[in-house]
Amino acid sequence: MELAFETLAPDTRRRLAESLAGQQGKEEINLRAALINAAVVGSGGFIGALARYGLSGLVHRQVPFAMFPYGTLVVNLVGCFAIGVVAGLAESRQLFGPEFRTFALVGILGGFTTFSTFGYETFGMIRDTEFLRAAANVGVHVILGLALVWLGYAMTTLR
Repeated sequence: MELAFETLAPDTRRRLAESLAGQQGKEEINLRAALINAAVVGSGGFIGALARYGLSGLVHRQVPFAMFPYGTLVVNLVGCFAIGVVAGLAESRQLFGPEFRTFALVGILGGFTTFSTFGYETFGMIRDTEFLRAAANVGVHVILGLALVWLGYAMTTLR
């Protein structure tokens, strides 16, 4: 049985309307915060992707006939070092606020290389003496990652 709004007492209608308006205001604030975070991450990701493209291209131009993906290696290693520096400063000196950490760690470094996040998360497990979890993390990422690349490639090249 539905309760019609008009059948409620005037005071009850007012409180219900205020409550609903307050809830709507909270939802608008949450939506606005989510959109701002998305813009922060997206703009950082744009910068990181451009930096990855530029650095990888620079490295490949230095060793044009290499049979090894040095550009990707350099990007991943630089990203790992950078996430270590930024996260270390953020944690040990409370140097950056949450917005900058989101921009730098998730946005820029996430766009630059997700390998840095993988390295940082694995480092955290090792730092917390969770050696088995760290080894499992590395093994699962490498083995399943390669298996899924193979599967995706095989699925799209079947004749």
